[in-house]
Amino acid sequence: MKLSQVKALLPTLDNVAFKLENGTFVPEHFHVTEVGQITKNFIDCGGVIRTEKVVSFQLWNADDFEHRLKPAKLLNIIQLSEEKLGIEDAEIEVEYQSDTIGKYSLAFDGTNFILQNKTTNCLAQDKCGIPQEKQKIKLSELQTAQTSSCSPNSGCC
Repeated sequence: MKLSQVKALLPTLDNVAFKLENGTFVPEHFHVTEVGQITKNFIDCGGVIRTEKVVSFQLWNADDFEHRLKPAKLLNIIQLSEEKLGIEDAEIEVEYQSDTIGKYSLAFDGTNFILQNKTTNCLAQDKCGIPQEKQKIKLSELQTAQTSSCSPNSGCC
């Protein structure tokens, strides 16, 4: 989800709620402690130089259980970050503390923002020696193909 999409959704919401993919909600008293843009310059294992930019939201839980972030306040934080930091309209990456700092993609289910698990991947699979996964066929399909087209007297063997 891009920053512009979040900005368009916020005025339509009564509350800001974040939920993990497993259904667990981020506690209602969370804070958005950072909004920023992260630029990652790197080289992949195939030697290709790459650049990625994301808008980063950091969520944090404090002990002030009466705190509730309202949509207008989050929109103000976003607009201030755009004005002062020149943040671009990029995909959002959310940092949220569980056992360690997790990084999540962001989606919306019509009511709540969903923190989607991110995974690692090789960007140069054609160059780093990982064999491509072979197509799997069912043994029953193989047996059917062999019996229908390759009988002992058919001349195919």
